[in-house]
Amino acid sequence: MMEILHVDDEPDIREVAAMSLAIDPAINVRSVRSGEEALEMLATGWRPDVVLLDVMMPDLDGPGTLQRLRKMPGHETTPVIFMTARAQASERMRFIDLGAIAVIIKPFDPMTLASQVRDHLASVA
Repeated sequence: MMEILHVDDEPDIREVAAMSLAIDPAINVRSVRSGEEALEMLATGWRPDVVLLDVMMPDLDGPGTLQRLRKMPGHETTPVIFMTARAQASERMRFIDLGAIAVIIKPFDPMTLASQVRDHLASVA
């Protein structure tokens, strides 16, 4: 079973992502609304296979969340995929340079989100 943590401040996006990932019966997704909530959940010892992380969130944004995640014991190499509407190549490269394994552009295709995540994880395995 693949464990995914999805972090997005928009309830509609969390709902669509959870439904689209649930299409794959081998995926279990947990959703939270902020970087702080994600870090609290990860501090309990849970180790997801990948974190899908929104870039633009209030208080603690995606890049800030990733920076703090990397300092947590056991999460130095947890795969992170940024999800953003910022589609320009220079911005995508900046997110990769920050340590993400990939960037999925919003709006994403709900029918292919699970396979996109699997493909990105396979490319770094």
